[in-house]
Amino acid sequence: MERLVYLLTITFLSMALLVPLRGQCEAARAAAATSCHAGTGAAAAAAASCSRSRCGGKSAGKQKQQPQVEGMFVFGSSLVDNGNNNFLNGSGVRADYLPYGVDFPLGPSGRFSNGRNVIDALGELLGLRGLVPPFADPRTRRAHAALLRGVNFASGGSGILDHTGQVTGEVVSLRQQITNFESVTLPDLRAQLRGPAATANRGRAKGQDYFHQCYLSKCLFVIGTGGNDYLLNYFNPRKNGAEGGPPLSEFTTSLITKLSDHLQRLYGLGARKFVIFSIQPTGCTPVVRAFLNITGAACIEPVNDAVALFNSELRRLVDGARPPRMPAARFAYIDSYKIIRDMLDHPAKHGVRETSRACCEMSTRSSGVLCKKQGPVCRDRTEYVFFDGLHPTDAVNARIARKGYGSSSPDQAYPINVKKLAML
Repeated sequence: MERLVYLLTITFLSMALLVPLRGQCEAARAAAATSCHAGTGAAAAAAASCSRSRCGGKSAGKQKQQPQVEGMFVFGSSLVDNGNNNFLNGSGVRADYLPYGVDFPLGPSGRFSNGRNVIDALGELLGLRGLVPPFADPRTRRAHAALLRGVNFASGGSGILDHTGQVTGEVVSLRQQITNFESVTLPDLRAQLRGPAATANRGRAKGQDYFHQCYLSKCLFVIGTGGNDYLLNYFNPRKNGAEGGPPLSEFTTSLITKLSDHLQRLYGLGARKFVIFSIQPTGCTPVVRAFLNITGAACIEPVNDAVALFNSELRRLVDGARPPRMPAARFAYIDSYKIIRDMLDHPAKHGVRETSRACCEMSTRSSGVLCKKQGPVCRDRTEYVFFDGLHPTDAVNARIARKGYGSSSPDQAYPINVKKLAML
């Protein structure tokens, strides 16, 4: 195990690495009118009454189909980053060049995929009108109405710990991502909804009540982070020493505690519906296998064991987060580890041919993590699990989103799926 840790630390320290669409305020009002509180039967009738009286909704009738949620606010690392790192001059983790985006309508956009990332695919399933814009893009603040469908704050290379990813260059920590939401986006959103709130409330409720009860509580807060904390901290000799770091269980507990603090902070800002992604099977990624596949095994299980411990504790956090710290919070935990692992273990069942190699030619400057600029790619991306050394293809991202959105299996979406979460 010591040899494994040493090899892994050297590998990841050598990387440079890791890794106009409009909405309407009226749409937010109309959606809130039908979803102020969820229920069935008599409860649904009461919910409709609540919506009309408190959220300024109209009577039921033939209306244009609305998105299932008001918006989506995204926090995390490269697996959910949609272009924020493009605006970090000191970042060594960027995907703003071909072949990234080779199958994406906008081309290279900063998504670490040949096409969509999991956030894009999930947004489509939820009926969001357009892509969730990246926070760092100056156009996001100018396109005021676009803010209403959410904002993506994620930064490739970041993690739960503040210093995670600094070895790769400039990153936006999870703490700073939440600060950006609090200090910049929240005031902008309140300003956008001030007009609809004033019209809808008609003296019955304060604007703050409208904003929280009929908008913010109907949004999804999506968190996808943690993997880099293991790759760039737990296995980092500059941080912990090759053999002198904390035990895995202690390190994992510390991560979960800090993540819990971040979730409680979001809750205090008005978040009520959380979608939490597990860490993927990192020990099966091409970059880890390329450097540590000494025995020829399909996956490096000690690495997987580390992230699996985190995932199990994360699931327990979802179970215990509500009372008393977050009493009104609701969660959907998406086990992307098991979803991807099932594809790796049973590729034929999922129409997958290549489970070990990256689809693109790897850049030597990133030590096998990122694609080579303008380099060649595989012909049929749907047959590959991984697009580069660490990140899944569009097809895999779409599958994770579909399972998270609609699966009835607690091994994939727990305790409920995203579709049910959106209905609450």
